[in-house]
Amino acid sequence: MRWRDIERSSNVEDRRGQQMASAGMPVVLLMRFLPFLLRTKIGRVVLLIGGIYFAFQYFTGGLSLDPSTQSNLSQAQSASTTAAQDENAQFVAAILGTTETVWGQLLKGQYKEPKLVLYRNMTSTGCGMGQAQSGPFYCPADSKVYIDLSFLDELKTLGAPGDFAFAYVIAHEVGHHVQNLLGTNAKVRQAQQGASKVQANQLSVALELQADCYAGIWGHYVNQQLNLLEAGDVAEGIAAASAVGDDRLQKMAGRAVQPDAFTHGSSAQRVKWFKTGFESGNLASCNTFAAK
Repeated sequence: MRWRDIERSSNVEDRRGQQMASAGMPVVLLMRFLPFLLRTKIGRVVLLIGGIYFAFQYFTGGLSLDPSTQSNLSQAQSASTTAAQDENAQFVAAILGTTETVWGQLLKGQYKEPKLVLYRNMTSTGCGMGQAQSGPFYCPADSKVYIDLSFLDELKTLGAPGDFAFAYVIAHEVGHHVQNLLGTNAKVRQAQQGASKVQANQLSVALELQADCYAGIWGHYVNQQLNLLEAGDVAEGIAAASAVGDDRLQKMAGRAVQPDAFTHGSSAQRVKWFKTGFESGNLASCNTFAAK
């Protein structure tokens, strides 16, 4: 992709240097409840086990009693962000900028730009605690997309390397934001409340496939209007859509393929709907809920 000269979005929130909690907090809590713990047999056992663990962590370098040391470690971790990660962050900001351009035109006067949060390992969200192992996700409660850049390595492991493969993932999550703005997400969540598990899964699949279709629409416009795509880019997007199909992931996990358990759609479905959006560039073509 020709992304390096694209204007970066200002809607990127970088939390990669943040830690979820202070290392000194457990010590503060322990001191507060120490009198209570000493009065009970169970409390003394807890203190013994905790003391052994605490000593092990301290002498192996896993824990420091000096808050300034923890602060210095946090700063060092933040400062050690590799050049590759910084470039990936620039890429994310550039691609997010293109989604703002495309959807700002398609939903003129209606589109509200989402925030995109970069984080490491875990972060708090309006939808609860976000974890990197869940992959990139969109939270409708706070209108933010969350991405841990380690997902790039996972994409490569899944057989979907390349700029456009990662751009497709970002565009897919922004597609969920579009659904949120249009009220689709709320309607699906309401319908799922009175549905069976199989029916709820089917609705979830339709929601995900529509986000794939919206990612395709984004691809259509960055290709037609912004001229950002190069030879092989579309193939990368198709590979990414195929790589995250439920059937493929079930097989990779050593499980039998169970369509009733799908929540995102099969590889073939995800590729189909991405192509549908890419070829049409039309929101009306993305009615995955009416498709059979």
